Amino acid sequence: MAGLINFEDEEEVKEYLDNLGVEFSFQCYKEKDPDGCHRLADYLDGVRKNYDDAAKVLKQNCENNLHSESCYKLGAYYMTGKGGLAADFKAAFNCFLKSCEKGGKKSIEACNNVGLLAHDGRGNDDEKPNVLLARDYYNKACDGGFPPSCFNLSAIYLQGAPGVPKDMGLALKYSLKACDLGHVWACANASRMYKLGDGVEKNDAKAEALKNRARDLHKEQHIPSRSLTFGE
Repeated sequence: MAGLINFEDEEEVKEYLDNLGVEFSFQCYKEKDPDGCHRLADYLDGVRKNYDDAAKVLKQNCENNLHSESCYKLGAYYMTGKGGLAADFKAAFNCFLKSCEKGGKKSIEACNNVGLLAHDGRGNDDEKPNVLLARDYYNKACDGGFPPSCFNLSAIYLQGAPGVPKDMGLALKYSLKACDLGHVWACANASRMYKLGDGVEKNDAKAEALKNRARDLHKEQHIPSRSLTFGE
């Protein structure tokens, strides 16, 4: 069919990729299209592996255009010191915050990352944990259906923290929500609470159902026992 690329033809693929780069550069620099700039950054990152130039495009697109996905990706660059940028958790925090507040495809993950950096203090000016701020941004991400944030909320209420009293009812509420969204360890925690009657009326049937849910999810996902991670 006309217009299809023969991906077994190295020269044809090279020409196609070169043309993509030209097109995205035109969209970004001539048409001043923020989405085009983000496509250019993705192209430089994913196709050309030119992380330094990708970082420059992301920085310009985040700072000048407040493009949510570019701010998120720039935050991930700052987290690891990618693209010639010095690793800077406070800069990452600010990028994730912009992405979270702007809304967009990655805004929910960005809100969770704001919560993580506030929670452990790395994103805060005084480098001290701010559980209240973390809770607020976990709430935003949880409301958007992001399971780790719901789990993190449940952990805060399960343990309590300065300014956030222990609340087993809320701990169970967010554990169940995270479980419904597919979070293995939230299902396990909720199961334990029902099994022990910890903050809720003891219910062996619910405990068993949640334990089975956790087991099934673990088999499906084959994930390690970690709950707090940063994604790019």
